[in-house]
Amino acid sequence: MNNYPFLEPAFLAALEDSGCVGPGTGWEPRHITLQAAAGEAFMPLYLKTHSWGEYVFDWSWADAYQRNGLDYYPKLVTAVPFSPATGPRVRLTGALTLESVARELAQRSTELAEETNASSWHLLFPDRTTASAFAHPDLLQRSGAQYHWLNRDYTSFDDFLARFVARKRKTVRRERQRVADQKLRIEMLPGEQISPELWDFFFALYQRTYIKRSGNGGYLTREFFAQIGNTFAPQVAMAVAYDANSPVACALFFSGDNTLYGRYWGCIREYDCLHFELCYYQGIEYAIRQGLQRFDAGAQGEHKILRGFEPVETLSLHWIRHPEFRTAIARFLLREQADISAYIAHARTALPYHKADVGA
Repeated sequence: MNNYPFLEPAFLAALEDSGCVGPGTGWEPRHITLQAAAGEAFMPLYLKTHSWGEYVFDWSWADAYQRNGLDYYPKLVTAVPFSPATGPRVRLTGALTLESVARELAQRSTELAEETNASSWHLLFPDRTTASAFAHPDLLQRSGAQYHWLNRDYTSFDDFLARFVARKRKTVRRERQRVADQKLRIEMLPGEQISPELWDFFFALYQRTYIKRSGNGGYLTREFFAQIGNTFAPQVAMAVAYDANSPVACALFFSGDNTLYGRYWGCIREYDCLHFELCYYQGIEYAIRQGLQRFDAGAQGEHKILRGFEPVETLSLHWIRHPEFRTAIARFLLREQADISAYIAHARTALPYHKADVGA
């Protein structure tokens, strides 16, 4: 994936400058930079004292450590904080290649784990190129599942819907009509057109969503959104719903060269089908207009399948320092892998497309 937004210096700097990561957050930056005559390699790395904000769930591993009188935390994590979006995990400049630096980056990470008494090092949501470059017997591979929309050279939303079986195509059209029937107006605003006032409104919605879901105000601060609004605008878009010319809901998107990423959404009150419209259908239309090949609408959400999002495998790699726990976790991952593969195969049978188009 080229031009992956979440590895850009402006994005990572916004997390640190705004206090979303750093002292007191459980995300202590320990990034690794390799300098060479051919260029520079940068890999994000965090010393973690909890497992929040990662989306590759290892709470049971931490519990097993505790029950055996061992400390699972701290641990080291190579990831984009709060962003379960598959992509590269090394930023390269010059003529450096991922294959030429992966082993040294892995060695630096495990050496730091020894120095900090970290139990483990975890590389989360790498793309397949990255996972292949880092593959090693000492790194256990884990699979998960998400739901991504894939652009099959569509020219319009109706062109996309034409692949659906009639009954499910009618369901999508009925959902979109329901939004129109509520007299809601939808706009997709590029980052440069998102005003400070709209960012304030969006942040209030973001907090509202997290409070409703988990009882806290979320991981990100108002300062973070202000900073990306100023420094990251070309890679940001926001779908906004208006009721009588007042904004009532927003969904935030980031984009790279080939992929659209849906990240956060919120609404001041319940509107029928508005979540589907803002978070999925507006994103699909935007991706078609921009010629983007993939739409990653975020973690979880089986309801995405009926709206054309296909189940895909996600990956993570794990170095476990304790040899007995490494063996136990390796056995667990073998069983889990079989379950994930079976789930993805089963989920594909629920896709709304004509049978001839599934997997086309």
